[in-house]
Amino acid sequence: MLVACSSDDSPTYVPTPAALNIPAFFDQSIPDPIIPTDNPLTEEGIALGRQLFFDPILSRDNSIACADCHRPENAFSDPRQFSVGITGDKGFRNSMPLQNLAWNFNLKFNWDGSASSLEDQMFGPVVNPVEMDNTWPNVERTLQDHPAYPLLFEQAFGNRNIDSTMVTKALSQFVRTLISGNSKFDRHLAGTAQLSESEERGLALYQDEAGGDCFHCHGLPATPLWTDNSFHNNGLDAVITDRGLGEFSGDPREFGLFRSPSLRNLAFTAPYMHDGRFATLEEVIDFYSEGLQFSETIDPLMKNVGQGGVQLTPEEKTDLIAFLLTLSEPEFTTNPAFQNPNQ
Repeated sequence: MLVACSSDDSPTYVPTPAALNIPAFFDQSIPDPIIPTDNPLTEEGIALGRQLFFDPILSRDNSIACADCHRPENAFSDPRQFSVGITGDKGFRNSMPLQNLAWNFNLKFNWDGSASSLEDQMFGPVVNPVEMDNTWPNVERTLQDHPAYPLLFEQAFGNRNIDSTMVTKALSQFVRTLISGNSKFDRHLAGTAQLSESEERGLALYQDEAGGDCFHCHGLPATPLWTDNSFHNNGLDAVITDRGLGEFSGDPREFGLFRSPSLRNLAFTAPYMHDGRFATLEEVIDFYSEGLQFSETIDPLMKNVGQGGVQLTPEEKTDLIAFLLTLSEPEFTTNPAFQNPNQ
């Protein structure tokens, strides 16, 4: 917003405050979203973050953008098991979907909790050699020399001297707007959609400790996040090769613990698990039913590990998947506000 002119007749910009478009039932069931006091949401900041998210200018050779590994059509995840960086090298973890991250109350981001805020998380991919393989000084110079970005930064932050902190703040503002809360199950709770008999049975299994026993890590239906945002060893491997949270914390008791992903938008976010080892939901449910592996740090919640899992019948597996798919929201993947602004 242009508000005044300085003594040298140059315009002065004050960003326009913005608010998240929060579904009403979020406010009724969980605390307020986390918006840092030093990075309030503004219309200009969100627009700038959206522009940067889809612009390959952040990568060393201008070949990939954030959106190449966090694709809107895949609920801002990657359909490849491992994302490919500018050198052609692959990462070693599956790209997490970006949704409802303003409610990550424990402030640990990434599969391994290695970032302490959304802003902190944004620093990593730019300099990661198997991702964008750039340096922040180079990013700052490139943006500063761009014909449009200095003005966009001035409009968003009142300063056209671009630095890495401003870039990560803008990206974080945009990502905080990526709210998913209008799935079939959300409408069911609101009384505007009805679950099928199979979906109802799947919901019951989800909540049944003697059934699917899913709710301990992914929350009860009354809460909208479908993750506890905490870290668990869910029994994927008998031998821990990726230490997860323990690699970052250095605590052997946390070897093999990874952040619980949200169950929202599973229809769009395959493959699954931190290493993308499962291509389908059927494989995921088979694992929890019969494939659990014991290791020293396995979560006590995986109490059926001795039997290999919860031992679901084929019909129960079908019902559980039917329910889980009601948590997907096609409109989230096509929301015009979340798409490339240049297309």
